Amino acid sequence: MMIQQILDTVTSFDGALVLAPDASSGAPELAWGDYFFYYAPDGRVPANGQPYATIVTKNYPGDTGSDLDGDDRWRVNVHVGRAAFERLTSHGGGTDPAEPDVVLPHPVYGRQGWIAVVNPGERTSAQVLKLLRDAHERARARALRKLG
Repeated sequence: MMIQQILDTVTSFDGALVLAPDASSGAPELAWGDYFFYYAPDGRVPANGQPYATIVTKNYPGDTGSDLDGDDRWRVNVHVGRAAFERLTSHGGGTDPAEPDVVLPHPVYGRQGWIAVVNPGERTSAQVLKLLRDAHERARARALRKLG
């Protein structure tokens, strides 16, 4: 799976906003080249909301275990909630945060219900796309509840 496949899928979701910070965005340089996914039908980042998923293309301070500074390495991160997190990560599979194509707890935000997949491939691509759709729908439902 390539990053563009994820971007194409997410941008097809109703009300999706994908931020791709770069030098012209005013975002910190560390975020350049990464992607942040929101439910935002008005095209503006929600004032009090976090992204429901991200793609990171490099190591961040305190988050180096996935070894994303290597060539062609990236990681998709999805907020799945605690129940789904337990179901997805209790399989007894790999625990190496650098292992590709395996659903793992996010190395920093796992306790908050985030999973991570380094370089989704044959084993996880379909699952990642479903998790992204589900996360988008949960974000949409939250936004609609806030509207009343």
